[in-house]
Amino acid sequence: LGDVYKRQHLIQHGGNMFTTDYNTNLQIISDALRSEQSFDLVKRDLIIADRKAALFFIDGLLKDDITEKILEFFYKNVKSENFKSALYFAQSSVPYVEVEVTSDLKKICTDVLSGISALIIEGFTEVILLDTRTYPQRSTSEPDNDKVLRGSRDGFVETLINNTALIRRRIRDTNLTVKAYSVGTQSHTDIAVIYMENKVDKKLLANLDKRLKAIDVPSLTMNQQSLVEALYKNLWYNPFPKVKHTERPDTTASAILDGNIVILDDNAPSALLLPTSIFDVLEEADDYYFPPVTGTYLKLARYFITIVTVLITPLWLLALQNPDYCPEFFRFVLLDEPQNIPVFWQLILMEVGIDGLRLAALNTPNSLTTPLSIIGAIALSEFAVESGWVSMEAILYMALVTVANFTQPNFELGYSFKFCRVLLLVLTYIFNVWGFIIAFIINLVLLCTNRTLSSKSYLYPLVPFNGKEFLRKILRIRNPR
Repeated sequence: LGDVYKRQHLIQHGGNMFTTDYNTNLQIISDALRSEQSFDLVKRDLIIADRKAALFFIDGLLKDDITEKILEFFYKNVKSENFKSALYFAQSSVPYVEVEVTSDLKKICTDVLSGISALIIEGFTEVILLDTRTYPQRSTSEPDNDKVLRGSRDGFVETLINNTALIRRRIRDTNLTVKAYSVGTQSHTDIAVIYMENKVDKKLLANLDKRLKAIDVPSLTMNQQSLVEALYKNLWYNPFPKVKHTERPDTTASAILDGNIVILDDNAPSALLLPTSIFDVLEEADDYYFPPVTGTYLKLARYFITIVTVLITPLWLLALQNPDYCPEFFRFVLLDEPQNIPVFWQLILMEVGIDGLRLAALNTPNSLTTPLSIIGAIALSEFAVESGWVSMEAILYMALVTVANFTQPNFELGYSFKFCRVLLLVLTYIFNVWGFIIAFIINLVLLCTNRTLSSKSYLYPLVPFNGKEFLRKILRIRNPR
């Protein structure tokens, strides 16, 4: 029983309890991995040059053809003089590139469960690790959320090493640094922090390194979102995103060359970009795949439409509540007929109804998405107007808001603007003009107080003002990479 507790302690904290006795070492690893209880954790018994050996690996995460060639080499070429030590054997008799020798039981267990093969040989007090793993993955196709009219059509996948390779392919510079971390006491999720050594903010990098090492959670259940919440726990009530997500390797490479830090999470097909301001989140790749004049127009149009999506329905509600203040040339927006349901409740019901349609479309089989979307659109428009639930004008403005929301690429930012719009509607309905002013100020405060992982202003370079950087964010004047 004492050996069991000792073994469990070594699994949790690391350490060596291997001996020269093969059967003892075999029992230690078998008990630590619980290989007898899991059918996909395979123990392959071997005889290498008259010495007993065993190979532990996860079925389904192994390169079968490579492993077969390694075993074939063992059977044909290994001689008794190659067994001086585990290190000497790895150097002289293992015909593979990624090989490591260790006696740390915690590392062995973590690596085997990650897909690495562990080879124990009679007479050795150390274990040889062979990185012959492979992960099931989809092809690097163009991401659905970050499509462009021009540019590359590849995108990140759920395998970390493939994602780092996509970045290495674009940045062939020795200053490019890829630092590995392991997060989660149970999941041991692989994290990669990528930056340019000669451009990165060293203070931000040190702060991020400290936070990553201090994370104490069982697992990153929801991948990047869990990581962000573990790194940044303050101001949970602020809806604006703390980081920028992108599924495009070209956008990621551009951010790295600008001096930003990128975080890649295994099993997540996107990258986190730090530091982040609202101007960074509103950018998209098409802004830089077109000439400066076109790119500038796209940027300015997106900024203008984003502001319109937040203010158009609250301003309309404000005009309906104060028709005397409405300018003569805008009086056509006023309603002539009395409404069965107040306009405020019409707008709130449609805000919720549109989200309901969006969720329904997300969970509907592809073959049924189009007909159900048409039915939903008809039900929320013609039938809703005829039944007296909503007015045609309310549908018009909400349709404009819904379509305009897709002009900016960030889904999380879209919901942030939605919450700001609802706040404006609620306070305007309750307190009229003063409510609109108060809600507008609250939204500005949320923007100004939203601190990213870098602790910099979310409105930089507008607050604090930096004229040169502000022009770079507003206009398309960046030189091509």
